[in-house]
Amino acid sequence: MRKAAVVLLFALFAGACSDPPRRPAFEDARALADAATAATASGGSAKFGTDVAVGSVRSKGQGQARFGAGGTAQVMTTDFLGEPVELRLVAGKLYAKVPEGSRDEVGTGKPWVVVAADGTDPFSQVLGASLTQLAAQNDPAHTLGEIRTAGTIIAAERTDLGGVAAEHYRVDLELARLGTDLPAGLPADAAGRVGGKFPVELWLDETHRPLQIVLDLSPILPGSEARITTRYSDWGTPVDVQPPPAAEVG
Repeated sequence: MRKAAVVLLFALFAGACSDPPRRPAFEDARALADAATAATASGGSAKFGTDVAVGSVRSKGQGQARFGAGGTAQVMTTDFLGEPVELRLVAGKLYAKVPEGSRDEVGTGKPWVVVAADGTDPFSQVLGASLTQLAAQNDPAHTLGEIRTAGTIIAAERTDLGGVAAEHYRVDLELARLGTDLPAGLPADAAGRVGGKFPVELWLDETHRPLQIVLDLSPILPGSEARITTRYSDWGTPVDVQPPPAAEVG
């Protein structure tokens, strides 16, 4: 009996002396966005993979990116058009490698074109806005900027993601506060739908670098699934992101 009492007292004493559970680092969306943006830049580079599910559209992509004060540069391959397409974003210009069977339709025999959301060439007019938005969603700074401007933290917890210790934040984005900078190609009247809010989930590692970002646009696009998931890994791994040779760009 005495031995049991001693064990019980020891357990109670150990429990009283143990550290309380650590809380997530941020309660304010602006502080969260600022810290994650700084950590992304200092991280230098990472690999990423993206899953897009919007209505009947399903696509996957993977690539690598370089982050820093000069902006984001990235190279990725995506099946967004139904077949593998390579995209490169370097020095603010987005290049797309046109599938060989479509080069005559684009009007150039060269494999690469410069794509712009407001471009007047045939490729940009059809796909410029979609591909520009796709590239933007791969850049954590894009979503973090939206969180800084229009986000409110709804919930936060310490957890793990794929065996990696992480802080998990759920943030509501208020579209009216974003003005015309709407994510994922949303229409201009989206701000008036279902309260004009949608959730963003963000997982950060212990140094506040993004591990995963999920945009769930379903609340403002009723009747269809609309979800974009981007995962980041291998932070600090050297990456090679170069523009295509000038002679190959039409």
